[in-house]
Amino acid sequence: MIDQREAISEKVVLIGVITQLQDQSQSKEYLDELEFLTNTAGGVAVKRFVQKLEKPHPKTFLGAGKLEEVRSYINSNGVGTAIFDDELSPAQLRNIEKILDCKILDRTNLILDIFAQRAQTSSAKTQVELAQHQYLLPRLTKLWTHLDKQKGGIGMRGPGETEIETDRRIIRDKISLLKKKLVTIDKQMAVQRKNRGKMVRVALVGYTNVGKSTLMNVISKSDVFAENKLFATLDTTVRKVVIKNIPFLMTDTVGFIRKLPTQLVESFKSTLDEVREADLLLHVVDISHPNFEDHIASVNTILDEIHCVDKPTVMVFNKIDAYTH
Repeated sequence: MIDQREAISEKVVLIGVITQLQDQSQSKEYLDELEFLTNTAGGVAVKRFVQKLEKPHPKTFLGAGKLEEVRSYINSNGVGTAIFDDELSPAQLRNIEKILDCKILDRTNLILDIFAQRAQTSSAKTQVELAQHQYLLPRLTKLWTHLDKQKGGIGMRGPGETEIETDRRIIRDKISLLKKKLVTIDKQMAVQRKNRGKMVRVALVGYTNVGKSTLMNVISKSDVFAENKLFATLDTTVRKVVIKNIPFLMTDTVGFIRKLPTQLVESFKSTLDEVREADLLLHVVDISHPNFEDHIASVNTILDEIHCVDKPTVMVFNKIDAYTH
């Protein structure tokens, strides 16, 4: 019997590699995460392909034999999309698309697509749009060449649909405009932060889907959107909280993830400024996750990138009821 979700969702194959830097168990966990990302974006993964390589092939990511195996499966099973677990170069993207003859996405494109779905406010939408255009610019030739294959669905939200037939100059102009718009938004947010006065600021940080928004709801007795999906929260939420007559401001921030696209780290500067300006970080960890230590390391890497790794931090172990030895 066909899974009902499979019948209505976009069928996807997932592709990863086992390398010197990524062993078999890591590769499996990354692909588990990629499948969760795919589900969040509205697709269903029907098969995984993994190849052991010293490093990904510079022209086609996978070896010729493995790529042929993928092509055969895609053709036999009516699969419309292949998603790779690493960011593909523009050349790899073009070469793979010629061979597989279907929609090709990489991890970066998939994350950007989920952000495009999740963005609610003008600020978040602008930040996502900027990141999408920066990703799109070097890949325009691929979009030009295969315009007939772009049928919508995962990876095609936002500028992918509206800007596809335009040239680099228009994209560059758009990037310039979005950057100016973000400067204005950053200034407005900075003023808002200033207007909050001298109250102590606490920011929730952590890997995506560890329960930051749920914790925010419990502590602040408010109703922040919380869902068991990756990146349920994109827009920064700030609440005034009083515990034992001590008032402070609590901020919920976007979840971090491994291999977070650099375009997003840059464009989400104003969101991450909430972390930079916090007096205390609450680092929320899903202790029930088998790889929680990797998650902690990934969050610390991003905190280091935004120069916040030395801030006073309290580690909060969440989902302890689901923890098993």
